[in-house]
Amino acid sequence: MPPAAIASGVGVTCLLLALVCVDAASLVAAQSPKLERRAAQEPITPVPAVPAQDPRRVALGEQLFQDRRMSGDSARSCSSCHDTRTNGASANALDTTPQGKLLALNTPTVFNVALNYRLNWEGNFRSLERQAEQALRNPADMASSVEEVVDRLRADPTTVKHFREAYGRVPDRNSLLDAIATFERSLITPGSRFDLWLGGDTGAITREELAGYQLFKSLGCISCHQGVNVGGNLFQRHGIFHPLGSPEPELVRVPSLRNVATTAPYFHDGSVATLPEAVRAMGIAQLDRVLTGEQITGIVAFLNTLTGSYKGMRVIPGASAPHSRPPS
Repeated sequence: MPPAAIASGVGVTCLLLALVCVDAASLVAAQSPKLERRAAQEPITPVPAVPAQDPRRVALGEQLFQDRRMSGDSARSCSSCHDTRTNGASANALDTTPQGKLLALNTPTVFNVALNYRLNWEGNFRSLERQAEQALRNPADMASSVEEVVDRLRADPTTVKHFREAYGRVPDRNSLLDAIATFERSLITPGSRFDLWLGGDTGAITREELAGYQLFKSLGCISCHQGVNVGGNLFQRHGIFHPLGSPEPELVRVPSLRNVATTAPYFHDGSVATLPEAVRAMGIAQLDRVLTGEQITGIVAFLNTLTGSYKGMRVIPGASAPHSRPPS
């Protein structure tokens, strides 16, 4: 089914569900010992464990992700915009091109990217390898090319050694793209409090947070934000009832809400600074509802339970930083 058709159907679904708003507090009060069975049937599923992969290829991919030789001017790396030490992105509304101009769209987090069915805001890539190749070539991103990067890496005996250990050969097109994609598949953030609740730990989230989740469902937010990544699995039009940020692109891949409390600013253009503001704006633009302060507080409380961990450390908010940073 084409994206526009999907978006149309989902938009109708969101509207219908929005009209069936239920008092979240009463739903929480109705919780019973059957909670664990309910959790197993929720529309959101837990983030899986990090997939088993060749550790040599993961380590090599991580090195490349932080390597400034990936860019045409050797001034930036993938981690310049996608900082895995923080939120997998940055705190910038819009990052910049190698020429210092603002990018058109906010940088999405790279955490849990492998759980999305399409990549980028416009959903124009189906594989991590293809997206990495285009990012290298794009003048607004790395302003380089696979061929140029491979030539640079082959000139470095240490890097050649690492490729031989991981792939049994010198750097080439396929091994370069595979190493980056393999590392990105390891960027999974399991262990959120909400996932613990889904697993049966009834004390992992508070009554307020659970009420916020029930409200999130009853308002219809769950129609677009569900599944393992709480989004990332369909296209939708933004600004169904009222404008929401810049008008283009009109159709976007619904973003994941995993770690959303750490990924401010929000929306495709980075135009909203805080999570409560984002929730309020979504209610108006997508549901044609002016949410109350209590409703916003409850939904934000739920969203805060979606923060997971990477390498055993809780994901934290990003930081604005220069794009040129020393290699690790």
